[in-house]
Amino acid sequence: MPWLEVLGWSGSALLIFSLLQTRVLRFRALNLVACCVLGFFNAAIGVWSMAAQNVVLAGINVFFLARLLRERHDEAAFEVLEVDPYDEYLRHVLRVHGDDILRYQPDFLWDPDQDTDHAFLVTKGDETVGVVIVTCEGDTARIRLDYVTPRYRDFSPGEFVWRRSGIFTDLGVRRVTTPPNMVNAYYDRVGFRSSGDSYVLDLT
Repeated sequence: MPWLEVLGWSGSALLIFSLLQTRVLRFRALNLVACCVLGFFNAAIGVWSMAAQNVVLAGINVFFLARLLRERHDEAAFEVLEVDPYDEYLRHVLRVHGDDILRYQPDFLWDPDQDTDHAFLVTKGDETVGVVIVTCEGDTARIRLDYVTPRYRDFSPGEFVWRRSGIFTDLGVRRVTTPPNMVNAYYDRVGFRSSGDSYVLDLT
């Protein structure tokens, strides 16, 4: 049947496309859909071994998707570590992700000031998933960089940094402001309010 052949090719194409994803959550979601489509296709043509394989793979994807979705807002999922603005590993992360950083913050240029700049690495286990750099001016912290690696861009490490970690109130900061030219800014979803072409977070 032509529609069944189209279904099989579509499932195979989606499976291949899922393997090209760098974002772990998107990979699992697309791979789950592909496994469901191919499972149905193989059952329809009577290839039961492949149908069973896709059912098992779909179950594995459901398991990992559920765990990933639980971790999106889990305070224990991420840790924020303050590092020296001149830290060599920080510079390494900025170099490795330099092109991607400029896609979202085209005006970013790192020229640290030891007295006013603070740099933080966002980690998950032993993996660095993001970088936050701010310049403190009195009780206001101005964001210089807020970057998440592509693999974790579907998660919410920013929510933990801005709302839950307490790192800025410990520095005496009462107000956080964003730069005006950030691309795909997410701040309205984590408690910031719009202020002109920037966002502002009032800390308590």
